[in-house]
Amino acid sequence: MYRSLEKCAQNFHLYIFAFDDECYDALRRLRLPKATIIPLSDFEDEQLLAIKPTRTAGEYCWTCTPSIILYSIRKFGLSNCTYLDADLFFYADPAVLIEEAKGASVIITPHRYSPMYEDSESGGTYCVQFVYFKNSAEGMSVLEWWRTACIEWCYNRREPGRFGDQKYLDVWTTMFTGVHVSENLGGGVAPWNVQQYDFDHKIGQIWGKELASQHLFPVIFYHFHALKYAEKDSFTLSDYYTLNDNDIEFLYKPYIRVLTSADQEIKALSRKIVAHEINEIPRIRISLRRMFKLYVLGKFREYYHQSYFLR
Repeated sequence: MYRSLEKCAQNFHLYIFAFDDECYDALRRLRLPKATIIPLSDFEDEQLLAIKPTRTAGEYCWTCTPSIILYSIRKFGLSNCTYLDADLFFYADPAVLIEEAKGASVIITPHRYSPMYEDSESGGTYCVQFVYFKNSAEGMSVLEWWRTACIEWCYNRREPGRFGDQKYLDVWTTMFTGVHVSENLGGGVAPWNVQQYDFDHKIGQIWGKELASQHLFPVIFYHFHALKYAEKDSFTLSDYYTLNDNDIEFLYKPYIRVLTSADQEIKALSRKIVAHEINEIPRIRISLRRMFKLYVLGKFREYYHQSYFLR
């Protein structure tokens, strides 16, 4: 994500919150000029530490979302702050998403689910992936409300009106003023809505076309939800959502190439890449046919070898 912003954005600075010491050390040693690396111990307060034992590691990350935004604004005196999920990749400058809001204090992005994946009722209408807050009375009112709600309840289960840190966003447009819902289709392309679009490369830019309306739009960012490392230098792209060759060619190939390059940067620090989980490929060590498909053809079932994206 950092490298994509470095390429596309005219003006940015990332405040990266490292949730373990290994991550903090590797990021610090990379000496990223437009990033500030913040260890977990620096921003955890009494309220967060009190509820930490009641949450899983993933739930605690979600719980911390509004807290890290609030910490960044207060600690570094920011006039505004945009939360970004770490698995976003930018194809164009996201400044256009903020300009569209015309001074709004909060910006949220809809999931825009494809019909077969509609999940607004339990998963939420909006996605915690790109959430903008202005350091204003309106913006801080929403942010502080969200932090209180997440400390009170933030779990990986679905209950009426609640799911993690995300379902809370559904009420913001009615509870608060100054909240803008992004209308740019390019801000929030993701596995749950990509079926509605076709992509092409024109004039140095990835363009999407909404199939229903034939509307053309520049892709601002894609959310690589569910992409996972697999053994043998391979990846699984999605464990639930349907992707086609067009999606892979124009969205996934550029991402995997940069992801592979980032891996090399980290390895150059004498650091081992440790993924949160590694998908095992059935019988890959004993089947010559499966090895041929993966290593030579580049793909075996849902497993894509790294070489497939580097060709």
